[in-house]
Amino acid sequence: MFKEFKEFMMRGNVVDLAVALVIGGAFKKIIGSFVADVLMPPIGMMMGGVNFTELKLVLIEAVDKKAAVTINYGSFIQVIVDFIIVAFAIFMVIKVMNSMKKAKEEEAPAAPAGPSNEEVLLGEIRDLLKK
Repeated sequence: MFKEFKEFMMRGNVVDLAVALVIGGAFKKIIGSFVADVLMPPIGMMMGGVNFTELKLVLIEAVDKKAAVTINYGSFIQVIVDFIIVAFAIFMVIKVMNSMKKAKEEEAPAAPAGPSNEEVLLGEIRDLLKK
């Protein structure tokens, strides 16, 4: 069982998937920082000095040691912007990969055509004559 598991883990697809997962996690952090630290502050400034992380709807005010119950829609907006940027980046990567794949398929020579009907018929006649 251990040997089968080792063979499974060493397949190219599993290793590629693991590498993609690690790179994707790092990419998500970069995009998250870009949105929170670079993109949203100027957008908030253009909207009159709004800090999106502080946008929330208070359902129940804080009382004594109990925290307030809020709906943090500003953070949700930032996550949506993160998602849109990541989805667009993935779309662009897939688009480039597909165009490269398409170009490679166009470059590949076409498989030679099979024998014509006449050649097949002549081959059958030859085989019959041999018998």
